[in-house]
Amino acid sequence: MTGRSKDQGVSSVKRKDYDAGPLIEKREDRGITPVIPSKKHRICPRKTCSSIYKKRSIIERFFARLRQFRGIATRHDKLKSPFIAATHLVSAVIGVN
Repeated sequence: MTGRSKDQGVSSVKRKDYDAGPLIEKREDRGITPVIPSKKHRICPRKTCSSIYKKRSIIERFFARLRQFRGIATRHDKLKSPFIAATHLVSAVIGVN
């Protein structure tokens, strides 16, 4: 998940599974701030912005809820426009609830 933060520019929010040196270095070389919490076994733990990382769970819960709708999860619509319309409708239903 990549997004813009007002104070940090572009950031990449990932789980602890992605806490690998080469991956983090690639992100930093491209000007992306990695928001990845450090694993427990790391000698020098990195600091992460907890407010940005907490927003990740909101997005994950939304997509988990979106997958509960069978037509969206299996993509029954062959064309793009009906699929997008159904996605917008389901997103509105999720937003209201």
